Amino acid sequence: GSAVFGIDVKVPGMLVAVVARCPVFGGKVASFDATKAKAIPGVRDVVQISSGIAVVADGYWPAHQGRAALDVKWNEGANAKVSSDSIASLFAAKVAHPGAMAHHAGHPEAPPTGATIIDAVYQTPFLAHATMEPMNCTAHVRADGVDIWAPTQLQTGAQMTGAAIGGVPPEKVLVHTTYLGGGFGRRIEQDFIAEALETSKAMKVPVKVIWSREDDMQHDFYRTATLHQLRGGVDAQGNAVFLTHRMAAPSAMIRFFPQAVKNGLDGELVEGAVENAKAYAIPNAHIDCSITDTGVPVGFWRSVSGSYNGFVVESFYDELAHAAKKDPYEFRRDMLGASPRYLGVLKLAAEKAGWGTPPAAGRARGIAMFKSFESYVAEVAEVSVATDGAVTVHKVVCAVDCGPVVNPAIVESQMQGAIVMGLTAALWGEITIDKGHAVQGNFDTYRMLRMKEMPVVEVHIVPSTEAQGGVGEPGTPPIAAAVCNAIFAATGKRIRRLPIGKVV
Repeated sequence: GSAVFGIDVKVPGMLVAVVARCPVFGGKVASFDATKAKAIPGVRDVVQISSGIAVVADGYWPAHQGRAALDVKWNEGANAKVSSDSIASLFAAKVAHPGAMAHHAGHPEAPPTGATIIDAVYQTPFLAHATMEPMNCTAHVRADGVDIWAPTQLQTGAQMTGAAIGGVPPEKVLVHTTYLGGGFGRRIEQDFIAEALETSKAMKVPVKVIWSREDDMQHDFYRTATLHQLRGGVDAQGNAVFLTHRMAAPSAMIRFFPQAVKNGLDGELVEGAVENAKAYAIPNAHIDCSITDTGVPVGFWRSVSGSYNGFVVESFYDELAHAAKKDPYEFRRDMLGASPRYLGVLKLAAEKAGWGTPPAAGRARGIAMFKSFESYVAEVAEVSVATDGAVTVHKVVCAVDCGPVVNPAIVESQMQGAIVMGLTAALWGEITIDKGHAVQGNFDTYRMLRMKEMPVVEVHIVPSTEAQGGVGEPGTPPIAAAVCNAIFAATGKRIRRLPIGKVV
């Protein structure tokens, strides 16, 4: 309990603020009456800031009560009619036409004669970061400088935000980085930092802004939702001979790194999907992507594009394996002759999982692999499906090639953590949109994996002298596909839309 997280920060003379934000993404304050809010004991003032109305008080609870007493009218703006259904229709319209080309080899537009063809549409939802510590920041804006106490993943960004709002040179901004109760990409954003800075500037004292769980979940920069239209085929020898993969998704890169989006292509959106197609040496392959603005704010979520592309491509290759009437492991293995690092993790995971030997009664195995952050990971999931459709993941065997390893225990713990996050998302994770706002607001409607539901996770490291890769994120991409492929092996039912929920 001695570690100081952002939410624990205490500064002499500090006040606490809670912000009222428009429920609809992009909405603004039309008007407000603070009379009732200011009547709450402990409330010091109510000030308008760029994201909404800040209620400033002696502590969190009076600020929270003051916000509840506010009379605010919102200009909901252009997104007030956006829903999950309208977004799905928008995506479907986009993939009906070619997008920006990410990869093209051979002649995928003319499938080889005699090929067995599979058509599939895959979908993934928006996901919240759901960090255990909600967003918060403490700031003190003065004429001679700015102090920021923040659980941030982007100190330079916080410094630049402090300089812009405080009206001081960057060297006059001091960022105190606290421990953070989960980041996963959410804490590179500047919204919660800007709120504290603007409120402190207005109040002329240090101010800590604290978000509630509902604030955090309903005002996130979400993991991108996606839609994928795939077509692929295998020849009489059981080889994958062509693939087309058309994707529609919003882009986080446009906001963060617009220079990286060229000729309409955000390479981040298709990352991993292209690499897998090349690794499998599919002779006729085409991948394109249509950047699609849905009105819902999106950002970076653990493993970024790998979190959806891993599920989509490795599930679809599993479909091709069954169309070829081949074992899913052997199907992959036979296509990876020119990709030794992919092959290395695939073989190790299969071997350690006992692939080819019967699993326990009532269980089935699925396998998937993916490269992200310059590391290669393969996973085998062992699952069972109850008569009511409930899915239990009993065991996950993970093999990782991340280059030279300094501390194997860190590699193991990061793989385990990434698998937990990916598994929770695969089974239950979904933010749905209605009338321009997020429906889910807390863990009762945005389900987490319970400790009693945690599978046994084995991590095996491939000895390697190749370039060192990351380990914080690459364990996430293969897990959804491994589980869904195991569900198919157990039930014959193919999961093409996440979350899995119950298999019905």
